[in-house]
Amino acid sequence: MHSTTIILLILSYFGILILISYLTGKKSDNNTFFKANKQAPWYVVAFGMIGASLSGVTFISVPGWIEFSQFSYMQMVLGYIVGYLVIGTVLLPLYYKLNLTSIYTYLEERFGNASYKTGASFFLISRIVGSSFRLFLVANVLQVLLFDDLGISFWQTVTMTVFLIWLYTFRSGIKTIIWTDTLQTLFMLISIGVAIYYVSDDLGISGGNLLGYVLDSDLSKTFFFDDFKSSDYFWNQFISGAFIAIVMTGLDQDMMQKNLTCKSLKDAQKNMFWFTIILTLVNFMILSLGLLLTVYAQQNGIDAHKDELFPILAKEHLGIGVFVFFLLGLIAAAYSSADSTLTSLTTSFSIDILGIEKKHEATKQITIRKRVHVMMSFVLILVIIAFKYAIKDESVIAKLLLFAGYTYGPLLGLYAFGLFTKWQVKDKWVPVIAILSPILSYLISVNSLKWLGFEFGFFILILNGLLTFLGLILIRTKQH
Repeated sequence: MHSTTIILLILSYFGILILISYLTGKKSDNNTFFKANKQAPWYVVAFGMIGASLSGVTFISVPGWIEFSQFSYMQMVLGYIVGYLVIGTVLLPLYYKLNLTSIYTYLEERFGNASYKTGASFFLISRIVGSSFRLFLVANVLQVLLFDDLGISFWQTVTMTVFLIWLYTFRSGIKTIIWTDTLQTLFMLISIGVAIYYVSDDLGISGGNLLGYVLDSDLSKTFFFDDFKSSDYFWNQFISGAFIAIVMTGLDQDMMQKNLTCKSLKDAQKNMFWFTIILTLVNFMILSLGLLLTVYAQQNGIDAHKDELFPILAKEHLGIGVFVFFLLGLIAAAYSSADSTLTSLTTSFSIDILGIEKKHEATKQITIRKRVHVMMSFVLILVIIAFKYAIKDESVIAKLLLFAGYTYGPLLGLYAFGLFTKWQVKDKWVPVIAILSPILSYLISVNSLKWLGFEFGFFILILNGLLTFLGLILIRTKQH
């Protein structure tokens, strides 16, 4: 594909997003930016959240896992269902009852200011690092496919990308994102569907036989009960999936901010119900695509594995149509996550760290929020560039994906303690507990194979949350 065509594709894509921003950005204030005036249709939120949940990492990596892990990832997806049930029945009623803009305000009401700032700070760190990493991967793909040949450096690619995201989110924030996420989810699903159609056609599989072909394949083995020490063991994946869903959706300002734009708790719960069903089906579609791509590569003697599988086949073997939709899907998966991240970071820093709702009148709040929005854009740019030039070893990048277990663990412990006990804590000691717990978790994790004959993997999140919970017990005071 000619580089000019790719540039026109990207510019057209962002042109549509900026048009949506213009149409949704009239008469916007902070209530619009943070909550979409609580007028968002639940079904639009549910559909759009699919794109925000599936990043470019999922879009590229999950299809490449099939060759080595089969459908074991579905065990974690089934665990997500339990996690989303907890969000819909426990967390959402709490957030709506307290009428929260930032979900971390709960920690202030439950424990005190130090706990509140601690929770918000851990979210900010988690999201800045996690989202920067996802954008880094996608920016790297675009760099290799296009911008290197045009003499455009990586830092320029990243700056341009984040600027475009800022451009369509600065007016109305979450109100715009609800609609842009819907469009981006649609692009991503079309991309997956087109790829499945063309690959299955090349393999001689008719539409009516496709599901049977996938289910009959040895590569679609889903449940693993043989070795409890294995990372593929069912209960390891299932339990991890449930907790990952709770913390990375239910305790995450980015994802919950979308839920809090619904008109009522009932609408937000309907949103979570349908979101769960759709997300489960979409993950099955992505795994099925991975199976077809793996078989295609094996039958045609193509040396493409893991993260390279989908990009190489799309670019070099499946034709121009699949490659166009691959690019659209990749961009949609990446930016539907990144744009909401920029908004949620702005929301959390403005409300939780700066306290603008308590300290300033409405006009001043808008001015500060706009400045924070720009600042967070620069922070994302700097962190993404740091990944490019500071991280060379792929194994280090892989370990970076476990970072969420260390930063979300204290949030898990804090919320579990707040919801399931009646104890108060010595608030000033909460930051100490929240810092010590990830450190202890890391020390236990690196020695777990030697001490316990067991590797924690994603279980580090549960260990970290448990240590935080136990630490809070040690600093508890009287009951309410």
